[in-house]
Amino acid sequence: MTRVCAIIGATVGGWLVFGLLPGIWQPATAQDLSAPSVVPVEQPAVPPAGEMTGQSLIEHLNHALDKALSGSVGAVTGSGAMPLVASRKARPARGPVVVELFTSQGCSSCPPADEMFARFAARPDVIALSLHVDYWDYLGWEDPFAQPAFTQRQKGYARAAKSRSIYTPQMIVEGRQSLIGGDETALDMMVREEKGRQKAVSISVSGSDGQYQIELSADPPQPQGAIVQIVRYMPAARVEILRGENAGMVVNYANVVTAWHAVAEWDGRTATRFNAKIEGDDPAVVIVQSAVPGKSAPLPGPILAAERLN
Repeated sequence: MTRVCAIIGATVGGWLVFGLLPGIWQPATAQDLSAPSVVPVEQPAVPPAGEMTGQSLIEHLNHALDKALSGSVGAVTGSGAMPLVASRKARPARGPVVVELFTSQGCSSCPPADEMFARFAARPDVIALSLHVDYWDYLGWEDPFAQPAFTQRQKGYARAAKSRSIYTPQMIVEGRQSLIGGDETALDMMVREEKGRQKAVSISVSGSDGQYQIELSADPPQPQGAIVQIVRYMPAARVEILRGENAGMVVNYANVVTAWHAVAEWDGRTATRFNAKIEGDDPAVVIVQSAVPGKSAPLPGPILAAERLN
C-alpha cells in the first residue's frame, strides 16, 4: 500500500477538470448495501478566500471555458495552437467510446462494478477511465486513488443532468449517458449506441515518444466551444483494503486515472492543430469535450472526440 500511495503522490497534480467548484454535501447516514450508494448534490460554493495563492486552477479553467463558450479561437498553453488552412471534407471516423467509472474503495457496492469495468478496459473500441471519489473515505478507509477533483467532476455531470444526487458506482458514457450500478449488458448497449452515433468532430494524432501533434476539425461546425483534455492513468493496480465496508477484500482495478489536465480551448468551428508533450510512462488519452453553461461554472457536456496517445 505504501508503494501505491507513493505512485499516486508523484503523478497527480495540476488538476483542471469540469465542475471543479467545490460543493457542500453531508455524508449519508444510512446505506442500502445491496444498491448503489448515493449522496446529495448541493449548489456550488465559492472557494474560501486564501485557499489558493495567486490565480487558482479553478480560475484558470473557468477563464479558458468562458473564452471557449464565447466563441474565441482556442489557445494552447505553452505550445501554440495553429488554425489549419482548410477543414477535412471526409466524415470523421468513429473513434473509441469514452466510459468513465466513478467508484470508491470505501463503497461496498463498487467491487462488482470494478470487476466488470476491467473487462471493458481491455476492449480496443473503449477508452475506460476509472475515477475514484473521496466522499466514502469517512467510513474508515481512505481510498489512495481518490481525488476531490473527481468528486467535483461527477457533481458537474449531475448538475448538467439537473440531478441532485450522485451515486457510486456510476458510469458516464461519452459524457451523455449515465448508468447506475454495474449492469454489463446495459453498458454494452450504451457503448453500441454511441458507436452508431455519427461524429461531427474529427481528431488526428501523430507523433511518438512523448511528442504529439493533435489536429481537430468539425463538419458541421459545433454550436459551442470545447475543451481539449489530456488524461493519464495507471493500467492496473491491486489493493488490499484493510478497513471500512470492504475490509479484508483484495480488489483489482483497471485504468485508474492519476491526472486530468485541460490543455487547450477550441471554438468548435476552426480547424486547429497543436502540440502536446507527455512525460512519464503512464498511458495517456486526449479527450475533446463540449462545455455546457452552468450557474457558477461551465459543466461537462458530450464528448466530441477522443483518442489514445501511444
